[in-house]
Parts: sequence; structure tokens; C-alpha cells
Amino acid sequence: MSVRLYIGNLPKEEIDRQELQAVFAAEGEAVTTKLIKDRKTGKCRGFGFLTVNNDEQADQIIEKYNGQLFKDTPIKLEKALPRTKGEEGEEQAPKVASHASVTPTPSTNKESSRREKGSKKPRRGGGARETTPAGDSDAIRPDPRWASELEKLKQMLAAQATN
Repeated sequence: MSVRLYIGNLPKEEIDRQELQAVFAAEGEAVTTKLIKDRKTGKCRGFGFLTVNNDEQADQIIEKYNGQLFKDTPIKLEKALPRTKGEEGEEQAPKVASHASVTPTPSTNKESSRREKGSKKPRRGGGARETTPAGDSDAIRPDPRWASELEKLKQMLAAQATN
């Protein structure tokens, strides 16, 4: 099964896919690149994707090429997250798998106060709700990366409420 790798920190200028492919030429023909360009200017948007055959090859390539210079800038390689439905026809900003653990920070509710001051429309994509099947229509599922942290917070709040 093929694995997609995110290539970040590419220079934002006119780059050929062949130039990027040449960086990974030592890995053979099985490795393919895709450069994401701005539709109007034709210049690179600063990222692209690399498709390899398997996880082992992906790990080797990340270890070998992460930080390597491409046109005087060190490239960043990571495993890319799978595509979502909204990205089918058009490439969106990259969504990258993170290897560090993420801890939630308390919300200060700045966004809602900004809306009250003068913004007429809510921000796009700002909602944290996921679409769920009809059976769970009112349920809000927490982000799975923070589920354990959320459970700890719930337990702490329950303990405080009983005191």
C-alpha cells in the first residue's frame, strides 16, 4: 500500500516537479512527487507530497531527507494525514500528522467577543463539531487526541463538585 509524505518548507517560487523529483531520484522510480502550486501565479505554495511504496520506505526517506537543503532551504518531511471529503477536487492546506502529544489549553472565548465587536459573519471552519450518524445527532465527540486529557478534567470537575 502506498504512503503519502508531506514535503514542507519549499521555496515559494517557480519550481518544476522534475526538480523536486531529482532530489529523491536515488530512491528509484517507485517514488513520485506532487508539487502544489498557486493556480493564478503558477508559483509553489510552499509544500508538496511524495508517494512511496510502504511504511518502511517512508520512514527511511523521512530519516534520510528531512532537513536536506533544496534551493537553499531545508525541506521538512512528515507522513501526511489521509485526505478528507472536502479535498477531493481541490488541494487544501496541508494537514500533517504530528508526533508530539498535544495538550489542550483553556479557551479564553476571544473569538466570540471579536464577533460581538463588529464582525458580521462567523469564521469559516471555526466549529469543533463533527458530523455524526443520525443516531448520535445531538452528541458531540471530543477530539480523539485529547480524549484522555478530557476524561481527566471531567473527573477533576466531578471531584470538585462533590466537595
